[in-house]
Amino acid sequence: MSVAARLMFAFDNSYVRELGGLYEPWQAAPAPAPRLLALNEELATELGVDADALRAPDGVAVLVGNATPDGASPVAQAYAGHQFGGFVPRLGDGRALLLGEVLDVDGRRRDLHLKGSGRTPFARGGDGKAPVGPMLREYAIGEAMHALGIPTSRALAVVATGDHVARDTMLPGAVLTRVAASHVRVGTFQYAAAHDGPTLVRRLAEYAIARHYPHAVEAENPYLAFLESVVDAQASLVARWMHVGFIHGVMNTDNMTISGETIDYGPCAFMDAFDPATVFSSIDHGGRYAYGNQPRIAQWNLARLAETLLPLIHGEPDTALAAATHVLQSFPDRYDEYWNHGMRAKVGLADAQGSDSALIDDLLALLHAQRVDFTSCFRALSSAVRGDAAPARLLFAEPLAFDAWADRWRAQLSSQALSSQASDPRAIAEAMDRVNPVYIPRNHQMEEALAAASTGDLGPFERLLDVLAQPFDERPGLEPYTAPAPPSFGSYRTFCGT
Repeated sequence: MSVAARLMFAFDNSYVRELGGLYEPWQAAPAPAPRLLALNEELATELGVDADALRAPDGVAVLVGNATPDGASPVAQAYAGHQFGGFVPRLGDGRALLLGEVLDVDGRRRDLHLKGSGRTPFARGGDGKAPVGPMLREYAIGEAMHALGIPTSRALAVVATGDHVARDTMLPGAVLTRVAASHVRVGTFQYAAAHDGPTLVRRLAEYAIARHYPHAVEAENPYLAFLESVVDAQASLVARWMHVGFIHGVMNTDNMTISGETIDYGPCAFMDAFDPATVFSSIDHGGRYAYGNQPRIAQWNLARLAETLLPLIHGEPDTALAAATHVLQSFPDRYDEYWNHGMRAKVGLADAQGSDSALIDDLLALLHAQRVDFTSCFRALSSAVRGDAAPARLLFAEPLAFDAWADRWRAQLSSQALSSQASDPRAIAEAMDRVNPVYIPRNHQMEEALAAASTGDLGPFERLLDVLAQPFDERPGLEPYTAPAPPSFGSYRTFCGT
């Protein structure tokens, strides 16, 4: 079979076919000397494409945008968005292209998308390029989130372009090939509402319902059911972020998907010492997108989605507003349910009890007061269940406070329903280890790997990917990957990479 035949994606481009007015046809800028840096073989298999064919020159040409595969219909997508609270009516893919939608081996529709592929009509003065470091970062964080079981876009490949990108210094350029359930965002609805009004919003809503929430079609009010579905998906997603200490860093409405996937990994990072006020993004001066603010911001973003849907929900504005408000006001309860369920699992509580929330809140207060590493503490709790409290106690500068909390915790574990699984310490500890990762993308290790990659040494990056692929399975020899950043790492700041 020829390379061309093995590069056949099963394209079916419904977005282009159905949503005229929400994109501009476009082509990627030529990459002068493309070189494959990373390829996701597992994802290639899911998409029904031969990984060896993608490594060949013809495959690399597709991944970098130098060649358009048969059936693709490249477009720059249009969207608006609230950026740090301020509305921008025209954003869009300024340096990205939707190549098309691929039907994978299971029949799922997946967007195939290029990032860093050159200027588009939405570039707003930008150069349309991306440096190697941020593109490898998005690849690694997406794969880590996937392994943690958190809905996410994923990278199929990163290809160095052979060009350079002017930022603070000249940096090697790259294109990331991204796969997502779709790239329809809250900002897509805002663009439709701002530029065409209810007619285009209705077409977009019907498209999103059919693609992501087909059950809403059968509801008495499909558009209200659609809003409720997105609210629930985002409540679940953000709770999962919070369970692992993930901070997105730029939760603008154009970075919130309708599908409920995490997308647009820019200044994101994982928290070491627990602190709800943690901010890493260099541009988030007021802490709008701090770790502890993420649930509130998600609800705020969803209110912006609801505003675009009001004319569809009901012809009477007050009735529409009341119905949408009722759905939006359900977000805190939905979020709390997802948060509490996940946190109970992290501390080994199989049965919900009235004192669960206080127990969990008190542990988090201890972590905050003593600046204890979030990931290490929850992972160490399973050792305490097995009879060895030392790994957890040693994390606390004042362990007596932890001891007092642990006494309450053990009493609550003992009071669980007396089923064989709920009362067996070994089973409890094993269940905790399935939800408390031992390996996350530690910020200092990520920076070390990206710095090496920018000089052409991909070894540290590939080792980090291997570690992150199995976050719950402790493996000998990987102890350095479990530790938070040393004091010498200093105050960490992340950047959008644009």
